[in-house]
Amino acid sequence: MNIAVLLAEIINIYSWILIIYIFMSWVPNARESTFGQIMASICEPYLAPFRKFIPPLGMIDISPIVAIFALNFARYGVFAIFGMF
Repeated sequence: MNIAVLLAEIINIYSWILIIYIFMSWVPNARESTFGQIMASICEPYLAPFRKFIPPLGMIDISPIVAIFALNFARYGVFAIFGMF
């Protein structure tokens, strides 16, 4: 397994963690649980810069969607960078 595949897999796993964290907002009190607090400590530092630049549209926060797209671009970037070598 080379470094590009490993980095891409880590990015993929983190994307799934973000998706789980987003869906937890739909379940009452899920984010207040111990698991929810652990997920918040993993996800919120990454989501915070996106929330600064993308304000919520009423009750809808689209910044996590943009953050996931950024991770996908990063994954493609990893393959592009390591594909050059």
